[in-house]
Order: sequence, then C-alpha cells, then structure tokens
Amino acid sequence: MELLLKYFPNLSETQILQLQQLERLYKEWNSKINVVSRKDIDELYLRHVLHSLAIAKIISFSDGSKIMDVGTGGGFPGIPLAIMFPNCDFHLVDSIAKKLKVVDGVAHTLGLSNVKTTHTRVEAVKDTYDFIVSRAVTAMPAFVKWTKGKIQKQQNNALKNGILYLKGGDLTEELKNYKTVKIYNLSNFFEEEFFETKKVVHLPMKYKL
Repeated sequence: MELLLKYFPNLSETQILQLQQLERLYKEWNSKINVVSRKDIDELYLRHVLHSLAIAKIISFSDGSKIMDVGTGGGFPGIPLAIMFPNCDFHLVDSIAKKLKVVDGVAHTLGLSNVKTTHTRVEAVKDTYDFIVSRAVTAMPAFVKWTKGKIQKQQNNALKNGILYLKGGDLTEELKNYKTVKIYNLSNFFEEEFFETKKVVHLPMKYKL
C-alpha cells in the first residue's frame, strides 16, 4: 500500500480500504483458483495493482465513461481502475469462466457496483465503449481486429476514444502501421525497476458501423 500511496497520494478513505483488501482477497482466491502466479502474488501491488493503475497516470476517465477490459484474467487492469474511477462503468470480459468467478468474488466483497463481468470472447460483445483496456493479451493487430466496431462515437475524455494497452519491450514492429499511436513509458511515472520496459500504448479508434 505504501507503494500506491507514493504515486497516488490523493486516494479517498474508501479507495484506500478497498485497495488494502486486495492482497488478502487474491491470496484467498488464489489458493482455490490460480489466477496470479506464485511469484507475483507476493508482489501483487507492484506487478498487478500499480501496473494496472499506470493507465490512471495517462488519463483521468470522465464520470460516466464506459470501459471494457478484454482478457481481464483475475481482474487486471479492470478491478484497480474500477476502484480508482468509481463513477465509471467497467465491463470485464474473459473467455475462461473460473477466472471471472474470482473477479466476481473480489468485486462483490469490495462493493464495486460499477463492475460487471461476461464470460465470452470479445468478438461476441455487442456494446460500444469509450475505451478498451487490456494487459498484453495478444499483438496489437490481432487486438484491433477483435475490438473493431466496439468504440463509441461520442468523445467524453481528454484522450480520443480507443485502446489503452499495457505492454512491454520493443513495440516498433508491432505498431509500425499505426500512425496515430502514442506510447507512454512507465519509467517516466514509476521509478521501480519492474517498469523500465513497460508502456501504455494509446491507439485512437474511429467509430465504425
């Protein structure tokens, strides 16, 4: 928690209480359904929670924004972002049902009424969103194809509607065909070694019928 307060000193009491519970909840759930690796569970706040909240360093979502988290796994980045932005709606999607059982359990215990989950492939989702977030579930060209037609037309935020993708390493080849893409190096926001090669990729997406 000290790590989170170091970078997000203005959290409310409710947010602090919710974030404090994450370690206990994920350890409890992980003993039944493995969603976080053994190595990572001991560094949950660094490798999962703070990493998820890197998106909050790039954008402060306007109230009422709709965000879909694709391939959410155990609820990252969706759960930390839902805590950070209680007035936004988060739709967490995964093709593995047992992972969503963990997400539902965590969201219920924390009282996160702004989180809903769906067990499906993203291609089957019919709704549209201001932003689609994810943590490196596939290469960007495939991700763009999966999420085509799921960005809504009306702009409500400082950044243009589109994809916010947490990725690491050299992305030159993967992103070479996207002229409007912007890459944010997380080492500019966080000093821990873990973030040295980590990035948030923002790819604006036009609304398509």
